[in-house]
Parts: sequence; C-alpha cells; structure tokens
Amino acid sequence: MTPHEGRTYVVTGADSGIGALTASTLRQRGARVIRCGLGPDVDVRADLGDDEGRDLLVAEVSRLAPGGIDGLALVAGVATASTEAIRVNYFGTLAVLAGLRTSLRKKPSPRVVVVSSAASLSAGDDAVIGACLRGEEESAIAAAERLLATGRGGVLYRSSKIALNRWVRQSATGEDWAGTGVVLNVIAPGIVETDTAGTTLSTDSPPDPARSSAQSSVQDSARDRVLSTALPQPLGFPGPVQAVADAISWMISEENSFMAGQIVFVDGGADATLRSDKPYADGVRYGPVATSRMLFWALKARIGPWRRS
Repeated sequence: MTPHEGRTYVVTGADSGIGALTASTLRQRGARVIRCGLGPDVDVRADLGDDEGRDLLVAEVSRLAPGGIDGLALVAGVATASTEAIRVNYFGTLAVLAGLRTSLRKKPSPRVVVVSSAASLSAGDDAVIGACLRGEEESAIAAAERLLATGRGGVLYRSSKIALNRWVRQSATGEDWAGTGVVLNVIAPGIVETDTAGTTLSTDSPPDPARSSAQSSVQDSARDRVLSTALPQPLGFPGPVQAVADAISWMISEENSFMAGQIVFVDGGADATLRSDKPYADGVRYGPVATSRMLFWALKARIGPWRRS
C-alpha cells in the first residue's frame, strides 16, 4: 500500500504544468484526486479570480467529497503582469484554503501544500504585500494598478508569492492549522520545464510576431542568460517538473507529520546560491518576556527535586 491509497486530494491548477503533473502523480500512486482548473478536462471548473469562482470551487469539492479531503495542493496561479496575479495567486488561494478547512478537519491526517515560487527570493512591492497580509483585496488591486501604470507590473507575481510565504509563516503554527492537526507548508519551485517557464522573471514585453527566427533565437538565448543569472540553478536550468511534483506528493502525504510553516525551495540550489547562510546567521533572539519565562521554568526544574526531598 502506498502512502496515498485511500486518501482524497484536491489539486488546483490541475489542467497544466506543475498542477497537472502533480494530479497525475498522485493518481498513479493510489490517491483519488479532484482536479480543479479552467480547462475542459477537470472535475471542478472554477476561476479563482473572483468570489463567485472561489465559492463554486469550495461548494463543488464539498459535494464531491462529503466525507472530507485528506489533502489540498494549491497550485493555481497567474504569472502575467496583471492584477489577476494578486486576485488568483494570493486571495484566491487563501479563499479556497479557508473554504475547505472544514473538509480537511474531517480527516485524521490532513495536509496542505501552497505552491509559491523561487521568484519570491527577489524583493516585492511593500504596498501590495502589506495590503495582501491585511486581507484588503481591493487595496492590493489598487496598489497593483499603480505599479502597472508606471511600468512596474513585473513585480506583481513575486509580490503575491512573498505575501503567501509570509502568511503561511504567520499562520501555519496557529490554532486554526497546526493547533487542529492540519499540516500546512509551502513549496517554492525554481524555473522548471513548463509552458510558462521563465515568465515569472522575464520582461513584460509581449512577443513580437515580426521577429525573424534568428532574432528570436538570439533574444531567447539572452533571456535565458538573464534568468539564469537572476535565479541561478546549479542543478540545471530549467529544472524537471517531476521533481516538484514528487516533493508535493510527499508533503501532502500522511508521512509528512512533523513539519509546519516551512518554505521548501525545490529550485536546483537557487536559494542556497543567492542567500547562502544569511537566513540563519543570527539565530533566534528571545525577548524579555520569553527569556524570563525560560529562566523561571529552568529554576523551577532545578529546585523542584530539592523541595520534595
């Protein structure tokens, strides 16, 4: 018996790229998979860019799996420089997560994987990220529109993913998630071999149909060099999609029982190359309240046996 047999999963964005391969991989390994997306061959067709589509997805999943779901892989995303990147990637993802929380709690070993991106290693827009984290969708959209108007729309995709990363870090260990046994983590893929590979870091300029094949080859080569410099992947560029699907497969399985709020970079080494040990150099610094509490309990642990004697 595989770790997935007898388990029911929901995969958003299951009609292309990472989502499609993840759904296929989970099915091959024995799971029942409810595929959600926009294409004709999914089980639930819903657009996460608005409340109607988000509510529809939650309602349909609840109908198809009245006994609950064992896992949720939130893969759906928009990589273009548009306000949809904020509506779908951040607010749509969190709306589905919140809407299916009850379904997850019906099962004994629920797991959630939110798909982010190694593009989140770059700086985002503070106004967009702040509005997202406050739950203010229209304010976030307004901030996004200002960026688009000034030609800075390319920052929107990574801003949505940075906001997702931060939300999970803030929420995964809380009472609503880890406190009720729901294991919630993030996977951040690098650039992999999908139809949309590279669009997350490329320019906003649309392809020019007038370009010759020679011009296209030169410009595509130059783009690849820009991308490989912005997101160096020592293990290969672009990377294999199956590696990401396999990582999601484990993270959504019952075997993943003791990891919460982690951002797992499956990026060919980009995170380590770009940040080295910086996230870990200083260590945790405890405030005065936490320090006093630890000292109290440490002292109590030392004098407890003496008092009893």
